[in-house]
Amino acid sequence: MKRSGIIAGVVGVLAGAVLSTSVQAAMSKEAIAERLKPVGDVCMQGQDCGGAAPAPAAGGGKSPEDLYGSVCSACHNTGAAGAPKKGDVAAWAPRISKGMDTLHNHALNGFNAMPAKGGNPTLSDDDVKAIVDYIVENSK
Repeated sequence: MKRSGIIAGVVGVLAGAVLSTSVQAAMSKEAIAERLKPVGDVCMQGQDCGGAAPAPAAGGGKSPEDLYGSVCSACHNTGAAGAPKKGDVAAWAPRISKGMDTLHNHALNGFNAMPAKGGNPTLSDDDVKAIVDYIVENSK
């Protein structure tokens, strides 16, 4: 009787371990699949995106002054990396004398330590040109 109780106990433990392992494996696979599923879909311009509106451009209708404050001011307010400070007439005069096309080109494509588009590649070319115009108007 003692022996049959031990055998029954061992069988019970083994059965529990097998059931527990298979339940854990299934839950683990489900959990892994849940963690690996995509969080969204990429919708390219021109595709039917199920009515989703396109993301707004980086400028998002902000004024050149607002864009300057969020993108350019870190360097052009402090003179970091040799950037001419907004409002510094002496620093801007030789640059302005090269023409707006040159200034726009430098801002769009980068120049010296300044990265293209001030380091924000999501800005439109028109936004970058408007920011340059704003800086120049405030640096004459």
